[in-house]
Amino acid sequence: MPEVPAEPGLVVEEPGSGFCGAVVHCEAGTVTLEDRFGRHRVFPLRPRGFLLEGRVVTLVKPSSGPPRPTRTASGSVAVPHARARVARAGRIYVEGRHDAELVEKVWGDDLRIEGVVVEYLEGIDDLPAVVEEFAPGPDARLGVLVDHLVPGTKEWRIAEVVTSEHALVVGHPFVDVWQAVKPSSLGIAGWPDVPRGQDWKTGVCRSLGWPEDTGAAWRRILSRVRSYKDLEPELLGRVEQLIDFVTA
Repeated sequence: MPEVPAEPGLVVEEPGSGFCGAVVHCEAGTVTLEDRFGRHRVFPLRPRGFLLEGRVVTLVKPSSGPPRPTRTASGSVAVPHARARVARAGRIYVEGRHDAELVEKVWGDDLRIEGVVVEYLEGIDDLPAVVEEFAPGPDARLGVLVDHLVPGTKEWRIAEVVTSEHALVVGHPFVDVWQAVKPSSLGIAGWPDVPRGQDWKTGVCRSLGWPEDTGAAWRRILSRVRSYKDLEPELLGRVEQLIDFVTA
């Protein structure tokens, strides 16, 4: 049963409640987590009380000592013990839960310091209505990350409709955000080609010899992402672009 120091910024899940967040404070007997919406929860430091990248771990109070320079998973310079900024009115929307979880894992520390909240849409078809309701403006910019944003596609046409001075839609060329994870980080030669008309994620699992459980497959993929180095540059650049746009 591994013991893991509850260092600020470490992202874990408390399985009893399902609450997932980054460590913001730890003292004898308790740890405070902050989720991507800025909500705080305090939990006791129980043995085998948390999940770290799907593994059961025991969080322990970090040993005292001089702070060590480090970097966040996105490559930014870490700010030890920095408090999360109050959430901005601006937002970043992504297409689905997997996109949101990947952005949180790599850019979560940066987003909390900047006060940027990431939400997911469950698809892009309703994006025009979402943007209209959000009503982007100078003090409430909206950034949207879209899968498979290539000229001529449905996604491309929707993006053209909603893009404005205060709403930016960017995307990557991948069919799904799974493909934004480098094959080398997963120990595979490349992402398989899935025939048209077949569910892409199920086809990937079948081609790679994985159980046809897309939820389990995603947990497997996400667990191998440790930093920006595990992601393709086509995704890295777009997320950084959205963060810059929303915080400008």
